[in-house]
Amino acid sequence: MTGTAPAAAVVMRGVAKAFGGVVANRDASLEVAAGEIHAVVGENGAGKSTLMRVLAGGHAPDAGTVWVHGREVTGWDTRAAIAAGVGMVHQHFMLVPTLTVAENVVLGAEPVARGRVDRGAAEAALARLSRETGLAVDPTALVADLTVGEAQRVEILKALHRGARVLILDEPTAVLSPPEVADLWRVLRALVAGGASVILITHKLDEVVAVADTITVLRGGRTVARFAAAGSTPQAIARAMVGRDVVLALDAALDAALDAAPRAATGAEAEAEAPRGAPVLACEGLTVRGDRGTPAVRALSLAVHAGEIVGIAGVEGNGQAELVEAIAGLRAVAEGTVRLGTRDLAGCDVRTRTALGVSHIPEDRQQRGLLMDFSVADNLLLGRPHPGGRLGVDRRQVLADAAAQVARFDIRPADPTLPVRALSGGNQQKVVVAREMGRAFSLLLAAQPTRGVDVGAIEFIHAQLRAARDAGKGVLLVSADLAEVLALSDRVGVMYGGRLVALLPVAACTPELLGRHMTGAAA
Repeated sequence: MTGTAPAAAVVMRGVAKAFGGVVANRDASLEVAAGEIHAVVGENGAGKSTLMRVLAGGHAPDAGTVWVHGREVTGWDTRAAIAAGVGMVHQHFMLVPTLTVAENVVLGAEPVARGRVDRGAAEAALARLSRETGLAVDPTALVADLTVGEAQRVEILKALHRGARVLILDEPTAVLSPPEVADLWRVLRALVAGGASVILITHKLDEVVAVADTITVLRGGRTVARFAAAGSTPQAIARAMVGRDVVLALDAALDAALDAAPRAATGAEAEAEAPRGAPVLACEGLTVRGDRGTPAVRALSLAVHAGEIVGIAGVEGNGQAELVEAIAGLRAVAEGTVRLGTRDLAGCDVRTRTALGVSHIPEDRQQRGLLMDFSVADNLLLGRPHPGGRLGVDRRQVLADAAAQVARFDIRPADPTLPVRALSGGNQQKVVVAREMGRAFSLLLAAQPTRGVDVGAIEFIHAQLRAARDAGKGVLLVSADLAEVLALSDRVGVMYGGRLVALLPVAACTPELLGRHMTGAAA
């Protein structure tokens, strides 16, 4: 051990980490007290996740020193981090789909009886932990059958089961409904009240102000600021992150909706605010089955017109994902029709729908949107005509086109030859958005388009969506962020139990009204 051991729960000083020629951290520092919620914020590519993976043992630092609970860390790896009480819940889940919830939670530390894994003891331990934390899950359910929100709960429970006293959460609320978010904050506050430390990586600055005690800001791999959350504003935090003022359209939209008097749209209001363009997308009586074979979308009828954004709100798992997948051609239609303009899409595969003008930003960028070991340039080329030369694909033209897209969408690092796996999650999302919005389309299916993206990139992506609408495109926006739906949509639909239970002009919407529809209370 060098010097005096710090008293804080976590101290990181002078941390540097590079991957080949890509520098993720340079002289980064962090200090987290016991019994506090500490937010780590920064733009995509600022080095937040890398610094946290160093703390969690996933990466060995190239330079710097790390202390956990007063002990200097050497020979750090994931097993040692777990033993020291550090646990990380990653933005992209680290679960085994073919195992049950209980088996995933105890994986690597299974209770054993008579030489075999004691599944009963594992399920009992998980049930007890679920009761203590309020994170309800079915211990016997297969992870493959869980909703995204349920899988997130399993990740948190797994870290807590292993005795985490320093709990790192990477974008923990990205897939949670408002009630689930409130439950999560309750759980985290109970943990820190017991002396644990919680580190949040999040782009939702309203959450930072609401729940964090202390904030550390990274920019360009370095720590540039550390201050108390009390008295801070999202605007001030965004300025520290980006180095300039950022227009937080989500906050403005939500403030406007909160100030509006709650009212329901009358037939006259709906007609007055109805879109004037021709229908780009028309779904009639659409029924789509989920992974378990039961209907996930039930007799849904919806039109998206040229020159409008239709936002779909709803608690995760109410058929939004299946709706988008059916329109994109990734999931079979059980009943009903889907039309693009006048063209019935029955029997059309994904390639044909893309050629007809359907672009799709998928909900899960890594599973549905990217080939992780391919380069940025090759990922930008997917689904597009290949620039040809006398000997086949013209690689120089491919790289030139990719460089233009990288610059336009501010993808970092600005190197189209890098494997997309080397990029931060937010920059991976920008690659998907750049590809889908960088080609000719008449209909854009945008599922969680800004999930895991920083405030500067959110501002840019929102501008691109509005530009598409203003150019006469139809946009179907599905977002778990109610403020995003209100900020962008011309009309807002709500899905509950697989049905479209409301479709209103945005002027008639308030968070309270939409919330009642989202929970079924309005019925």
